[in-house]
Amino acid sequence: MHKILKILTSRLFIVVPLVIAQLVFFVLLFREVAVGMQLEQFLSAASVILAILVINRWEDPSYRIGWLFIILGIPIIGIPLYILAGNRKVPAKLANGTIAANRQMVGLLENDPIVLGEGAKADPNIQNIFWYGYQASGFPIYEGTTCKYYPSGEAWLPDYIAELKKAKHFIFMEYFIIDKGSVWDEILAVLKQKAAEGVEVKVIYDDFGSITLPVNYDKKLKAMGIEAYRFNKVHPAFIIQMNNRDHRKITVIDNNVAFTGGVNLADEYVNRINRFGYWKDSAIRLQGKAVWSMTVMFLGMYTFLTDKNKKIDYLKYKLPCDEVSDGGFYQPYSDTPTDSEAVALNMHLNMVTRARHYVFIDTPYLILTENMIQALIRAAKSGVDVRILTPHHPDKLLVFQITRGNYARLVENGVKIYEYTPGFNHAKNFVSDDSLAIVGSANTDYRSYFLHFENGVLMHNTPEIEKIRDNFLTSLLDARQVTRRDIEKELWIVKIIRAILNIFIPLV
Repeated sequence: MHKILKILTSRLFIVVPLVIAQLVFFVLLFREVAVGMQLEQFLSAASVILAILVINRWEDPSYRIGWLFIILGIPIIGIPLYILAGNRKVPAKLANGTIAANRQMVGLLENDPIVLGEGAKADPNIQNIFWYGYQASGFPIYEGTTCKYYPSGEAWLPDYIAELKKAKHFIFMEYFIIDKGSVWDEILAVLKQKAAEGVEVKVIYDDFGSITLPVNYDKKLKAMGIEAYRFNKVHPAFIIQMNNRDHRKITVIDNNVAFTGGVNLADEYVNRINRFGYWKDSAIRLQGKAVWSMTVMFLGMYTFLTDKNKKIDYLKYKLPCDEVSDGGFYQPYSDTPTDSEAVALNMHLNMVTRARHYVFIDTPYLILTENMIQALIRAAKSGVDVRILTPHHPDKLLVFQITRGNYARLVENGVKIYEYTPGFNHAKNFVSDDSLAIVGSANTDYRSYFLHFENGVLMHNTPEIEKIRDNFLTSLLDARQVTRRDIEKELWIVKIIRAILNIFIPLV
């Protein structure tokens, strides 16, 4: 009952019907125009022209096939839908604003070319992965950093609160979801206290991800002394800009400690409430030199959201950090939909293609691009132990069916897939060969790879990598492996539904 009331009283209950109504109106208007111009000839010409444009786009084949089916199969709906939502190009205001903000980072992130490659300590394959990350995202490779891995939200929260309480100068927070509850109450109490002590507290939250918050919640936070911003404010309009969300999870404290991973600031992430069974998640804490990249990462988004005429002094926040090292290499990075570089996807692909012994993947959604499917299959056929852990209890039923629809092709080609039976697996981890790991915010789906702002940390030769591996293997004890027999036993009607849903993968 509480969940129903929460939905009914949220902005989502108002926005969604209005968006649907606008889409229906646009389709009906389009139909009337088409009728006035001789419907059959007009639709045929328009669908062919649009299909040619789609075919010639530099997009994943599955994306193009999905749109071609809709445009050519049901043009009266497909044509207006593509015009409204099919173009991945980020709207000019959002793109230009974030690109302009990123220009202020130039010169702030300098890479030491000998850090990773000194002597022959690092395998050339590993060096190449790091160098790609630097060339594609502009974020350098660091030594002088330590890391702590958290295998659950419950393990993460006490350390997170403790580090917030230690803040002396600033706290930066950027999250997809902030939701009212006991977790946010505890965090907010600390933030208010720190703001009262003179600590700069800046909070960015995605307006759609945090849609259960009141529309003016940013103003309420500002009244508490907390500088708050809503990213990409939700409007009851069917426009492509609503597709681009800030899915990052970042906290930076005094340029010395930073947190990231899959955990958002809400009760389900630490299992204080039960939504889909046990909520499996992960996070990491960085301390040392690599935190500067996350400070700059946050300030880039902050620069976009704050007064455009206000010049942000980034170097003001480059405070001295602890001189610590665990002997490993770290590369925090971010991904943006405002360019043609799919950094999060390519970092994941590099992990798979360069694995020699194993690659283990935690993901809530298995909605894969064709090149990722091929990479996983090639790795498995080459003798690499490829294992993927997905949820057994879904948070979105249709998305879950698309995830399961990807199983057959992978399992038949040697990829091992497991479903986490206690509940929902929200962790976003890649780990391979006891040598490399990525922990971040990006899911293995189209939205994370092409539409969202994401972030992650690539790690090499750190003690925590074995902990990430061990946590994955321990989780398999509470999982069921998906076998060929399981797939063969599935009802034919389910297979047909999944086959149809697979056409719409790029729209999910």
